[in-house]
Amino acid sequence: MRPDLLAWQFEHYSLNHADRANLALHAVTVPLFILGLPLFVLALAGGCFGLAGVGLVLTLLALAAQGRGHRLEQHAPAPFRSRGDMLARLVAEQFVTFPRFVLTGGFARAWRAASQQDV
Repeated sequence: MRPDLLAWQFEHYSLNHADRANLALHAVTVPLFILGLPLFVLALAGGCFGLAGVGLVLTLLALAAQGRGHRLEQHAPAPFRSRGDMLARLVAEQFVTFPRFVLTGGFARAWRAASQQDV
């Protein structure tokens, strides 16, 4: 895992999240991931396998939709270095980087910039 993962990810985030459709997908799917992954882990730990399945499906659907959304971007995200890098980056993006992007105004700026490109 990168020692500076959160700083590195946030520094490049707006470059890889500039397409309006991808931004909209992230706005819907990041909350699904944030709900789905803890639901999966907690339900699995509690032996509620049906509920764990729901959490896993939400998590995987969110990631699949985001992967499709990233294909719309002019700049693709950096390739994953390993499975560990992939897991760390995906979890960091969902729980830290995207919420930070929204709360610091990056999402709103990217949304406005994308609408200006559509004109």
